[in-house]
Amino acid sequence: MLFAIAGFSGMADAKLTRIGTAVISAAALGSQGGGPMGSPAAVPAGNEFSLIYEDDQGLIWLDYSSGSKEWPGSVIWAAGLNESGALTYKLDPGISLTWSGDWRLPKTADGARKNGYDGSTTAGFNITTSEMGHLYYVSLGNPGYYDKTGKVQPGFAGLKNTEPFKNLKDDIYWSGTGYAIYPNHAWQFNFYYGAQDNTSFTNSYSHPGMAVRPGKAVSVK
Repeated sequence: MLFAIAGFSGMADAKLTRIGTAVISAAALGSQGGGPMGSPAAVPAGNEFSLIYEDDQGLIWLDYSSGSKEWPGSVIWAAGLNESGALTYKLDPGISLTWSGDWRLPKTADGARKNGYDGSTTAGFNITTSEMGHLYYVSLGNPGYYDKTGKVQPGFAGLKNTEPFKNLKDDIYWSGTGYAIYPNHAWQFNFYYGAQDNTSFTNSYSHPGMAVRPGKAVSVK
């Protein structure tokens, strides 16, 4: 599907660019997948949320954090955004957007859990191979609680850099990737400490989710 709006360039020369908005239908904001998806105070007038393009990964992020859910419910919620009428798009002038996949939770490279600090492991800190890890460390430029040598970062203050996101929280978010070794586990990313790990989703662990969709946004004139 291709959206194109003629005009002058609306994209900054940056890794993260707000390219428009999407209105989430009342049904998609409701109890899809189990449990409410956000308190009314977190929902702006018209249920309108920014679409943010991350050119490094070729991803469009929906700037909305769902309410806490168990992992299966979060997966169902994100997939439900692909249903007819769930989202209504309004791109900024001068933006052409081509989708190359569906809305989903962010991906993580699966593998045997190995903890570490230098970014080469599947769990731990400074990992940029997952979509959320890349967003946290590379595109947003946040430090992890530990540096690559395992030392606590001086002056660490959690999730400081969030722009252009308005609804990204310093919380643990579900990945859409299950842990193959233990099928009742799934990967997650901690946006306060910058830590990646997996956990069981059969013990009522609940976390928010955010939706992402592959695509390419370009300026048109």
